[in-house]
Amino acid sequence: MTEPTYAQQLLALLARTSFRLGQFKLSSGGTSDYYIDCRTTTLHAEGGRLTGHAILDLLEANHIDAEAVGGLTMGADPIVSNVATASAWRAISHPGTPQLHGFPLLHGFLVRKAEKAHGTGRRIEGFCREGARVVIVDDVCTTGASTINAIEAAHEAGMKVVAVVCIVEREEAKGRPAVEAAAQGAPFLRLFTANDVRAEHVKELRPAER
Repeated sequence: MTEPTYAQQLLALLARTSFRLGQFKLSSGGTSDYYIDCRTTTLHAEGGRLTGHAILDLLEANHIDAEAVGGLTMGADPIVSNVATASAWRAISHPGTPQLHGFPLLHGFLVRKAEKAHGTGRRIEGFCREGARVVIVDDVCTTGASTINAIEAAHEAGMKVVAVVCIVEREEAKGRPAVEAAAQGAPFLRLFTANDVRAEHVKELRPAER
């Protein structure tokens, strides 16, 4: 039997722990008959590990060459940490290999929603170097507002966004076009659609609950 990929294992965990059917109000102001809280998965010990490796596999498959990964706090926080850690783990597992699977270690950075009013007053914490090639990550993309916020902060810091990745895309009409416009030509990649997660969730329900 073929070993399930990191993404396949992550999808199953998302469907069990992060997906809920019902009536929910979204941050965009709209309503939905389902809700996906990726943080219950990305902050899960095994879910975090799977998230990091699944995103690295996605970047490798799309030949993305980057130096760092970052996103808007707080949805992106566990994603960034897990991707950075997974990249280091892969390097340790292959000693003497400066570049693993075509891309180097990915360091992490987080984008504050507003600049600090004290200390350095900066908006980006962690890795930040002008001209660096970076990947912006987010958990769920609906309107794309939080993703765009992070993209703009990276651009303002002089970094080059080479890809945007979300774990789950809700496939709202305006979400992807808005993110792609902000990314200025960088590819917008996703691990799953909301329909992928819903289908997996329904598959795992007992017959009486469907």
